[in-house]
Amino acid sequence: MAVTVHPLRPAALEAAAEFITGINARGITCLASAEDLEALTSRVPAADLQVQDGQDCELMVVFGGDGNILRAAEWCLPRHVPVLGVNLGHVGFLAELESSQVGSLIEHVARGAYEVEERMTIDTVVRDERGGKELWSSFAINEVSVEKLARERMIEVLVRIDGLPLSRWATDGLLVATPTGSTAYAFSAHGPVIWPELSALLLVPLSAHALFARPLVLSDRTVVSIEVLPGGSPGGVVWCDGRRSTDVTGGMEIEARVGAQRLRLARTGEQPFVNRLVRKFGLPVDGWRGAAERDATHAR
Repeated sequence: MAVTVHPLRPAALEAAAEFITGINARGITCLASAEDLEALTSRVPAADLQVQDGQDCELMVVFGGDGNILRAAEWCLPRHVPVLGVNLGHVGFLAELESSQVGSLIEHVARGAYEVEERMTIDTVVRDERGGKELWSSFAINEVSVEKLARERMIEVLVRIDGLPLSRWATDGLLVATPTGSTAYAFSAHGPVIWPELSALLLVPLSAHALFARPLVLSDRTVVSIEVLPGGSPGGVVWCDGRRSTDVTGGMEIEARVGAQRLRLARTGEQPFVNRLVRKFGLPVDGWRGAAERDATHAR
């Protein structure tokens, strides 16, 4: 069992310590990175934790927000280890439980009472020219973004779908997102929410200077190619999940397609995605009459 924690949030450290103590009492060893181990030593006995040093583990439990889950996924994805998130962030769409539910989490993990769902990823390659030498590659769980390098200048790109030109845009940037990422950066850019069990790619231009610059939902067999056009722009930067990046200049091409690996998320119970949307975004489902009746009931 591996544990990772947001080291700067006392609530995350406290929740992680409670979990480690409880899971150790049930005879299960916890592993942590050297960095996390140092942050947790003041809250749990040293004997309750071991340094995570390449050992196999059954599950990674993450105490923090979705950003921490994305960080943990860099280790878990190539090893096919499921990730279970305990939310101490803000929205937390990837997280399964809130910090107040650590007690029930201990029982679920100790009994192995969780299921694993898989989420699609994106594989990204940057080439020196269209179809040329590979310069950089990475994966993304939420999105790949191509963004302008200079604040005062747009980046000009030509987008191809399966090798066929779609549109040329002068833009602040462009996103290629997964259904998981449709509630992240793409949502802020006015893209549609896509249910996570769907297998599709989402293409979202960012403030493009064009009459047609709508978000597009694409097949999971689509290959998206983004050519950075030479000209007045100093170039751009490619980000994967806002964590891994490389600079690009005119003539380079960014290729995005559905990834070969899938993120494995552990779930302790069935939580329909619509319920997550309502809860995370505080969507009004009662209407004014239902809200008034609920307030009257609380008043009594």
